[in-house]
Amino acid sequence: MTYTGDVTPAGPPAIRELPGLTITKYAVDPRMANNCYLLRCTATGAQLLVDAADDAPALLELTGGIVDTIVTTHQHWDHHRALADLAAVTRPMTVAGAPDADAIESATGVPVSRRVGDGDVVRVGDVELEVIAIAGHTPGSICLLYRDPAGHPHLWTGDALFPGGVGATFGDADAFATLIDQVETKIFDRLPDETWFYPGHGGDSTLGTERPSLPDWRARGW
Repeated sequence: MTYTGDVTPAGPPAIRELPGLTITKYAVDPRMANNCYLLRCTATGAQLLVDAADDAPALLELTGGIVDTIVTTHQHWDHHRALADLAAVTRPMTVAGAPDADAIESATGVPVSRRVGDGDVVRVGDVELEVIAIAGHTPGSICLLYRDPAGHPHLWTGDALFPGGVGATFGDADAFATLIDQVETKIFDRLPDETWFYPGHGGDSTLGTERPSLPDWRARGW
């Protein structure tokens, strides 16, 4: 089946097969509808989970109980509710943006093995994911970029970027200015229109689809 990125909480996952990477998107929690992404290196079988958001039993089933790395995109509670339970079983390396790491450790009781920033590389088997730090939604939010050598880039954005706008900044004008500036300069100015992005909630999109709306987002202030 053609991958669309459309999933519903506790419904079937959406699976995308790339030459070197299998992407499995799974939604949890009907109220928050968080997306969790399992990335599997097809050459080595290594697995990385983006956001252990909720429902540890379902995520353990999805992963087969084997997770080499868990990346938490940011410190907000809804993105790491299953982290402690998954970490207790799978003993993964845990990764988070350096400015958010203390808050994640405090909330979950799980030490962050690796605190990352702009330009760092997180590996899942033979696959390299570049860290793009995007402040504003939280101080230490991170995105992960995969430059598929056989196709277009793929970008996991957490709550920094969604179809239709950037993440919430809760009425903080300075935080919004930081977020929209960094999304524009670090993502839209660097990456091509065909870049497919995978947000922390809801459906996916491409940068080309969203690019014409950037001036409107900036003008409305959210």
